[in-house]
Amino acid sequence: MCSLCGVLGGRGHWTESHSSPDAFVSRHDQVTRRRERQERTRLANRILQHYGLKLSDFGGNSYVLSSRTGRSRIVGNISEVWMAAEDMTRKECDPLDPVLVSSLSSR
Repeated sequence: MCSLCGVLGGRGHWTESHSSPDAFVSRHDQVTRRRERQERTRLANRILQHYGLKLSDFGGNSYVLSSRTGRSRIVGNISEVWMAAEDMTRKECDPLDPVLVSSLSSR
């Protein structure tokens, strides 16, 4: 995606409560879109750290995935992060990797 499309954004992704309010109707606490994105980014970074990557919010419409070497890629939504991570690291990002699970459990 080009950076202009990333800034302009599009319709929300199904994982975002503002774009699918009926899916999140049981939520009792009031969550702003910005706070939801910050929490999603924080959680994703706990996993991405294992692969040497970092995720940042980009203008509230997309994300920037960066490597330790300075490579970066704009991704439109959270589900695109994992495909981009595998492409950038040339490794499978396995959420059930025993080393990753152990690392997450110890923190």
